[in-house]
Amino acid sequence: MERYGNLKPMWAITAAEAGAPDVLGLQEVETPTAGSGELLIRVAAAGVNRADLLQRQGHYPPPPGASSILGLECSGEVAAVGPGVIGWEVGDACVALLAGGGYAEYVAVPVGQVVEPPDGIDRITAGGVIELSATVVSNTDIAGLAADEIFLVHGGSGGIGSFAVQYAKSIGATVVTTSGNDEKLAYCRSVGADLAVSYRDDWATAVMDFTDQHGVDVILDSMGASYLEQHVSVLATEGRLMVIGTQGGARGELSLGRLLAKRGRIIATTIRSRPPEQKAEICARVAEVVWPQLSSGTITPPPQTVFPLSRAAEAHRHLESGDNLGKIILEVG
Repeated sequence: MERYGNLKPMWAITAAEAGAPDVLGLQEVETPTAGSGELLIRVAAAGVNRADLLQRQGHYPPPPGASSILGLECSGEVAAVGPGVIGWEVGDACVALLAGGGYAEYVAVPVGQVVEPPDGIDRITAGGVIELSATVVSNTDIAGLAADEIFLVHGGSGGIGSFAVQYAKSIGATVVTTSGNDEKLAYCRSVGADLAVSYRDDWATAVMDFTDQHGVDVILDSMGASYLEQHVSVLATEGRLMVIGTQGGARGELSLGRLLAKRGRIIATTIRSRPPEQKAEICARVAEVVWPQLSSGTITPPPQTVFPLSRAAEAHRHLESGDNLGKIILEVG
């Protein structure tokens, strides 16, 4: 159950029902309060993620107790400090990993999921860096991606993809990626991809040729069923397929014999439904290993397309169109 206090109503994006982007609209709702162990954040910007599209369509409900408002990440400043919280003061700049609630003027969040923004990153850009960082870092940690290995991520010109390319390169891995047109492929190469190929072509053969038939050691897979057979085919011996999404469907078939022969592993992960203490560990890890690289310019944030909060429906249509390069962000306020 959401907790509300006596603060004045806030503006938030709500969905009248599950459906197309037009179900989203700006509405006044009650403002949440900071409960025990929580901070109330005045939101400056909120990242738009594909998980938001799924939730809007009715396919990705928030976990129990989470806000029904869309939005899995935000930047802003501390508006109130809940009981039991130390180390934060009203007015402190912050970014937060959320289970929901980012498309609003205020959001309450467990303190462990809130960190200081990276030095030198403006508040709008900061609104779109923690969710993709948490996704990539947590999955490459689980996979044990090493410097001498080959890493594959699709959509290298998108938010997660462009960050994954750079982070894997910072580890020392060889990086291959796919995207949809020449402009996006050129961008992928500009941020460090060793091989960037169109997903409209026979990308699996191109990957095997590029790796001299070795295959890929770690795959960060947001596609799911539609690429399952190809992913197993390009997986190297003792390779790890990290499934983080089902953009291409949730049900597929694979050859268990081929997977056995490769001693391969398929690991499915998600962050949103994890308990707060696990999310806190991930956020601390991101601040430790990613923030210094963002501040130094070793890793650059993806290009941003910014919409005001009131145009959230338009932002969703833009992401669904496939035309976007980089990250889409809603500016609040």
